[in-house]
Amino acid sequence: MKQFTITIQDKEGLHARPAGLLSKAAKGFQCAVTLTKGEKTADLKKIFAVMGLAVKGGDSITVACDGADEEAAAAALEKMFAEIK
Repeated sequence: MKQFTITIQDKEGLHARPAGLLSKAAKGFQCAVTLTKGEKTADLKKIFAVMGLAVKGGDSITVACDGADEEAAAAALEKMFAEIK
């Protein structure tokens, strides 16, 4: 399993647009991709689950990739999360 923690820089947090882009990107990988904020965890491939976490600007989240292409998924998603501004 590959994982990374990132702090959301966008003051609006993970609203619909970035959540949709991240979800679409995650669906391109075979591995399971989860997003964790505090005690809550969501499947990044499901946009409504991501929106349900209510990630706000300044929140720290952990992304975990587990499966066949976890290395590629973690690298691509970490880059995408860093570009959300």
